[in-house]
Amino acid sequence: MSETSDLILKQVRTGGLLSEGRPVVVLLSGGRDSTCLLDLAVRIAGASAVGALHVNYGLRDAADADEHHCSVLCERLGVQIETRHPRRPEAGNLQAWARDARYGAAAQIAAARGADVAAGHTATDQVETILYRMASSPSRRALLGMRAREGLLVRPLLGFTRAQTAAYCEERRLEWREDETNSSDAFARGRIRSSLVPALAAVHPAAVENVLALAQTLRDEAEVLDALVDEILQGRDQIELARLRALAPALRRLVVQRLADRAAGRPAPGAARRSDEIAALADRGTAALDLPHGVRAVARDGTVRFERTPPLAAARLEKNWGAQGEARPDDAAAGEQASGRAPIN
Repeated sequence: MSETSDLILKQVRTGGLLSEGRPVVVLLSGGRDSTCLLDLAVRIAGASAVGALHVNYGLRDAADADEHHCSVLCERLGVQIETRHPRRPEAGNLQAWARDARYGAAAQIAAARGADVAAGHTATDQVETILYRMASSPSRRALLGMRAREGLLVRPLLGFTRAQTAAYCEERRLEWREDETNSSDAFARGRIRSSLVPALAAVHPAAVENVLALAQTLRDEAEVLDALVDEILQGRDQIELARLRALAPALRRLVVQRLADRAAGRPAPGAARRSDEIAALADRGTAALDLPHGVRAVARDGTVRFERTPPLAAARLEKNWGAQGEARPDDAAAGEQASGRAPIN
């Protein structure tokens, strides 16, 4: 029987994120989701169009065995694999370092091949991401979840659950590796997976589906809001303070967030919450307000624009921001950065 694998193949092909002959670099960890994705990419795009990237961070005892597994899998499927061994930093956010190393390497390979980058995020990951962001980042963006395409980053499996990707691999006789840290309560994602999601399902059997439906509704509405902000800014990277003040508070927040994200070159969470302070900057002379994520609002003679914060000031803000416990942009944000335009906050 191959009902699940045939269903997934048909729907992914119809979705168009993977297509025949279109170059793609698959982020391959060796787990069930990325294994399923790699096999789908080969079946749809063709082995010659597919490359794989495996990053061995050396953080787990099983890391070398994972690397070997990925090499064997790629040899079996006829896919060229590149493996990276980034050097672990002595200090700093370990997860952010790992994310940056993975997506940075993928971007280099994709640029050389003229390819997209495919990640194996599933509907299960989507729910966990939304719940984590709801708890850690008080913004509209927290509820939007991950998009199926963000610039060069594509997520062909967002419509399927982790159970479905496992069934696909079983039907296709594809072995995968289990990362024991995924189920560890030492990490927030593990606690969400093992405790919060089951608790929500106990409240209502359709809780997971309802979270996904809400996120899709909000993404649809965000497109409308994006268009409204486009109309206000008309492609400019600044706005008159008088006009900013005249906007409805919700729209003022959206405009400020768009300008801050553009200045940062990535999502700059929290900027929208400072919109009233920014609107209150002096009309005459020059005034500035430093924001998180390396962004500064600068008002000159009645017009405000956003710039990168000088390094020393940015370091102080980053330290204060981290101490407040606000969530940093995660894998989704990396996709937003690649697209050059993050979703509305």
